[in-house]
Amino acid sequence: MTKVILNGCNGRMGRVISEIAERDNSFEIVAGVDKCTGLDNVYPVFDSLEKCDVEGNVIIDFTHASGVDALLDYAVEKSIPVVLCTTGLSEDQIKHVEEASKKVAILRSANMSVGVNLLLNLLKEAAPKLAAAGFDIEIVEKHHNQKKDAPSGTALALADAVNESLNNEYDYVYDRSGRNEARPKKEIGISAVRGGTIPGDHDVIFAGENEVVTFSHRAYSRAIFANGAIAAAKYLFDKKPGLYNMQQVLA
Repeated sequence: MTKVILNGCNGRMGRVISEIAERDNSFEIVAGVDKCTGLDNVYPVFDSLEKCDVEGNVIIDFTHASGVDALLDYAVEKSIPVVLCTTGLSEDQIKHVEEASKKVAILRSANMSVGVNLLLNLLKEAAPKLAAAGFDIEIVEKHHNQKKDAPSGTALALADAVNESLNNEYDYVYDRSGRNEARPKKEIGISAVRGGTIPGDHDVIFAGENEVVTFSHRAYSRAIFANGAIAAAKYLFDKKPGLYNMQQVLA
């Protein structure tokens, strides 16, 4: 059985994972960590990782970028693998992830859903053909009004998948205000929408002469991300140190 410490257990994603875990006999949350304590959790909850004295096989993290450095230090100290789902990391934090992965298994993904990870593969195949035919590339992402980072980690992962298939020749553009020029060919525009309770919508738009091809993913429930995180935890807990991704989980 996979025994998990759930970092961010009382947040939106943490509560969904907790609900699913109650119905999964091969997965158990043995402890939670959250600044918000005192709720009716079925497992002990600590207000910081440092205070957690319960042993687990793996940590699932759905928190905030500001806590990632402390999480990585804790994971290395305790030799506990991490499913790192938090987005909005700085370049220094990404380097910290890479260094920590030399000592403990870390699975980092901007999006835990099966559909998005399949989409990444499809884009790598389609983008070179469409770009060669003169199609412009735009990405529009939509999320709920409480999401703090923009653009989303998923939007950036989609852009990276496209750009890598195009020899990384394209620049990312987040704001065209103040520009007075025609759109350069080798740029990927990335736009963020924030409103309501949207779990996550992503469109990758290839706009050509008199036709548009759009690759879309719609999340209707946070359960798709929770199920992916659980699958990742089951995959990761007995792995050797290294940096893993959802493509490996789904292979």
